[in-house]
Amino acid sequence: MSRIHFTFGIILIIVGGAAYAVTEFASWTAMIPAFLGLALVVCALVGMLHHIIGALLGLVVAIVGLAGTAMNVVELGSLFSGDVARPAAVITSTIAFVLLVLYAALVIRDMVITAREHRNPAKLA
Repeated sequence: MSRIHFTFGIILIIVGGAAYAVTEFASWTAMIPAFLGLALVVCALVGMLHHIIGALLGLVVAIVGLAGTAMNVVELGSLFSGDVARPAAVITSTIAFVLLVLYAALVIRDMVITAREHRNPAKLA
């Protein structure tokens, strides 16, 4: 499970760093995906100590990140029509949004599988 946190955390850190570089280091808000990624890496470290707490904290980070990036994802149509003021923010937010949706789906799937295994340990053998 911690691999999921680490993987998505590192990818989001790379996305945030790349967005910050592409915008010529003009705005700290381009680093928001990197901050979310750093939070997921911290959740991975917590998950090494306690699996469920790390997963739940990761889901909270994902939900907060989804809520924060959704406002720019809504402007995706304007990006294609050329009417958006900050195209880099819309693109970066959309990438982060998609990654967070995938992350949340994988974490929920893993939690359901883990719960089933703990409920029916006889079926594992």
